[in-house]
Amino acid sequence: MAGADSIAAILIGVLILPRAIRLLGETTSVLLESTPRGLDLDDLRTHLVALPYVDDVHDLHVTQIASGLPVLTAHVTVEPRCFEEGRAPRLLDQLQACVAEHFDVSIEHSTFQLEPAAHTAHEHVPHT
Repeated sequence: MAGADSIAAILIGVLILPRAIRLLGETTSVLLESTPRGLDLDDLRTHLVALPYVDDVHDLHVTQIASGLPVLTAHVTVEPRCFEEGRAPRLLDQLQACVAEHFDVSIEHSTFQLEPAAHTAHEHVPHT
């Protein structure tokens, strides 16, 4: 019977090991705040810049804070008339819908800072 116990223990170890490795990989990705797999930040930036009133997107960060829970933050430089014409709330809706619906990785939690082009002069270190 001692041999059967050893074989059962080895079998259980073989069944657990792949799941443990996958869990370790997911945990490491979350801890390192990695960009979610399957999401191209350049493609995301290009798509956001194509929206009306958007001039540029910088300080774009997409990370996973838990398995399957990506979050996005970005500064969005917009045309001055976006603020003058009161279009900022509608643009914010469009930005959030874009990242939640357009890409294979759906980003339901996003924070956008809308800023006029003149605001970039206040940035200490330019970021892309």
